[in-house]
Amino acid sequence: MEPEPLQAPAPEPPKPRRDPFWGYTDVLMFVGLAMPCMLFSVGLVRGAMWLLHLHPALKTWELLPEQAILYALLTGLLAAIFRLQYDRPFWQSLGWVPYRIAPLLPAILGMLTAILVNLVGLLIRVPNTENPMTQLLKDPASMIMIAIFGVTIGPLCEELVFRGFLQPLLVRSLGVAGGILAANIPFGLLHYQQYGNSWRHVVVITLAGAAFGCMRQATGSTRASTLMHAAYNGLFFLALFGAKGAGR
Repeated sequence: MEPEPLQAPAPEPPKPRRDPFWGYTDVLMFVGLAMPCMLFSVGLVRGAMWLLHLHPALKTWELLPEQAILYALLTGLLAAIFRLQYDRPFWQSLGWVPYRIAPLLPAILGMLTAILVNLVGLLIRVPNTENPMTQLLKDPASMIMIAIFGVTIGPLCEELVFRGFLQPLLVRSLGVAGGILAANIPFGLLHYQQYGNSWRHVVVITLAGAAFGCMRQATGSTRASTLMHAAYNGLFFLALFGAKGAGR
């Protein structure tokens, strides 16, 4: 009898692609390096001002460069994690992709969210007292700089970190509702000291972040949630400018 020809082993089925591809170890690494990044940004700006003998009258001239450098370092850190650990691109990995809804719908929903959040703030009696943010917004020039930052760099970087990086991982672990809520609690707490240690401000900001998270989840796009976030902030600044113009 002739021996049967040897058959090549069947190829193994491809492993299912995990989405998101990063894990909690990467989150811990990111959080662990966030504080050194913050200290570096503060030291860099203040050191440069000391060397140049600059003494700005507005605190905003220090705070905004510090914040911008911090955001640049954090997004650079994410890009390094994705490239060195997984050989993946930065923008696409964080959901910066086109969305398949009306182009202006995220902006409209962002403004509606601002109105609804303001109503919630009235219901829970968010305090209208002096805090670090209101002090910065007293000066017109400072208010303009913060407004520009608040509708451009701020929403972009916050959406990439919270809704692009953190939320997909928590949604995979906790489900959609639990993941969106869990991702936005630290987003709200991040503003705790900024608004005078007010837990009510944390509540309304967490709710706003959850709305941005729903947009991210529904569209799969941080581009959409960033536009929604920018419109949300923009409406608040327009209302603030209007109140200032009316002498209130």
